Order: sequence, then C-alpha cells, then structure tokens
Amino acid sequence: MDTRTRILEAATKLLAESPSGDVSTRAVCEAAGVAAPALYRQFGDKEGLLSAVVDNAFEKYLASKRAAVPSDDPLHDLRDGWDSHVAFAQDNPTYYRLMHSPAVGTPPPAATEAFRILHERLELLAAAGRLKVSTELAGQMIMTANVGVALLTISQPDIYKDQQLSHRVRDAVHAAVLADPRASEDPSTDDQAETSRTAAGLAALLRRSPAESLSAGEATLLQEWLARLSDTR
Repeated sequence: MDTRTRILEAATKLLAESPSGDVSTRAVCEAAGVAAPALYRQFGDKEGLLSAVVDNAFEKYLASKRAAVPSDDPLHDLRDGWDSHVAFAQDNPTYYRLMHSPAVGTPPPAATEAFRILHERLELLAAAGRLKVSTELAGQMIMTANVGVALLTISQPDIYKDQQLSHRVRDAVHAAVLADPRASEDPSTDDQAETSRTAAGLAALLRRSPAESLSAGEATLLQEWLARLSDTR
C-alpha cells in the first residue's frame, strides 16, 4: 500500500470514529505511520486531505451510478436512483458520513456529477410533461430528502427503523414534484398546477432543442420566466 492510500485510509477511519466529525493531521500521521511532511507533500494541508477523503468517498458512490444503464422508463430510473442512494449509505456508512461531514466546506466535483445524473433523469420527465416544478427545484427537493433519509437511518437506526420509511418518504417527495400525465384531461385540474407543469415541460424541451428564432439573451430570459412559472405555488 502506497503512502497516499495509507494516509487516506487512516483519515477515513479516524473521521468515521470522531464524534465531532473532525480530526487532527497529527492523529492521521500517527495512524498511518508517516511523518507530517509526507502528508503535506501528498495533500498540501488539512483541507486538502479532507477534500481528498470526501472525493474518494464520492467516487466510490458514483461508480454504481455511472455503471447503471438507463431504462426506457425515466420514472423507474428515478425511483431506482433513490433506492440505490440509500442502499449505498447503509452498505458504506463510514464513506457516506464523510461525504456529508460538516468538516468539509467545499464539495468535490464528484458531488456535482451526482446531482447532474439526477438532473438528467428529471429533464426527461419534465420534457414528457411529468414535473410540477422546475427541474432544478425538483432535483434539490429530491436530493435533500434522499440525503436526509440516508443519514438518519444510518446514524439513528434505533429511531428510524421502519423498513418502509425510505420508500414512504421517496413516494411522498416524488408526489410533490411529479405530475400525473393525465392531469391535463381532468377538468378539475387546478389552472396554476397545469401552468407549472406546462412551463417545466417547455423549459426542458427548449434546453434539449433551443429555438433558433431566439437570441442567446432571449433564450436565457425565457428560461428564467419559465422557471418562475414552474415554481409558483
């Protein structure tokens, strides 16, 4: 095992065991069996070390996301993405806690990629007229709830022990952002809800196939207006 790997594994173990979610570089060096200069040569400083540990955790998480083959049903993929997220946390609690540790202030690029994968699934649903809100807001709502469920079920399993809890929260959040494709045919459908669904769908379609008749500035302004209409309660 090379020096960098030894330091990363030592830092991961110590952070997972730390009640405060923090650890000193001296403790990491002692656990890894290296001198302080070796750590600073590899990572620059403590923040660099913590970022590398979290990035390593996200890379492990993203390996399964990248390997997943999209199906013909984006709704199925959305649900599967939630379930695989919680499953990763439960199978890798140490890594997952590090990914969301308060000791790390700057999320790694891999965190952005994880949100991008979710965003791509939501774009397909929006283009099909299946979102009640903008893709951006839907992604934030789903990711916030998904992370919250995962963290609580691994941190406080004695309290959050209902085996169906994750699915209950998943379905509740999805119901808040997903529209019934038959809603437009229902005369009782609220006009504002229909406006939001239509705006979200049009925004996604225009991102996929920009209107040549609009300038870049006009297209940006239109996307801003559509997002505002999508997210109006």
